[in-house]
Amino acid sequence: MDELTKTVVERGDLAHLALFLWASSSTAMLVWCLRELAKANQHFNDFVHEIANLNRLFKKGD
Repeated sequence: MDELTKTVVERGDLAHLALFLWASSSTAMLVWCLRELAKANQHFNDFVHEIANLNRLFKKGD
């Protein structure tokens, strides 16, 4: 990566390097957020499933 950075700096193409770094970090943050959202969704789904099991258990007692 050092040679790539050196080549970009020598050519005076710092704007492209900054744009690439911004786009890369934004994409990584989006992927992280989507993973966290999927985890939260799974936890909520597990919670709802357990509530449904609890309701079935109480209905059997009636």
